[in-house]
Amino acid sequence: MKIFKEFKEFAMKGNVIDLAVGIIIGAAFGKIIASLVNDVIMPPIGMLVGGIDFKEIVINLKDAVHDPVTGAVTTAAVTMNIGMFVQAIVDFLIIAFAIFMLIKGINMSKRKAEEAPATPAAPPAPTKDQELLTEIRDLLKKNSSGS
Repeated sequence: MKIFKEFKEFAMKGNVIDLAVGIIIGAAFGKIIASLVNDVIMPPIGMLVGGIDFKEIVINLKDAVHDPVTGAVTTAAVTMNIGMFVQAIVDFLIIAFAIFMLIKGINMSKRKAEEAPATPAAPPAPTKDQELLTEIRDLLKKNSSGS
């Protein structure tokens, strides 16, 4: 039972929950970026380079083997899916840029908070030496004006 209690304490710590929320939001953000790249960015790029669908760019290393009687594929072709790799790179670059902009914004807001003038602190109380010197000064003023 002690291990379950320790696990509950661990799982309920703020930073573990924050991490879980971050992972979930990150996964959802990854899906949004994948859709942005696959459905919005790559089709116009493919059209600009001659109507190429990047998903179909492959290097065929070994042809598929077909059954001579049925014509069914017995061994699948071995291919290098270059187009999928290009899309993964574009996904990464967009996600990296978005994270860069987010961190840049956070750093900028931190800098502004640091540069903001702090409320002025009350002047420190005079030390005993300063109080004594002030008394001496006041006495000297009083004696010089009284003569």
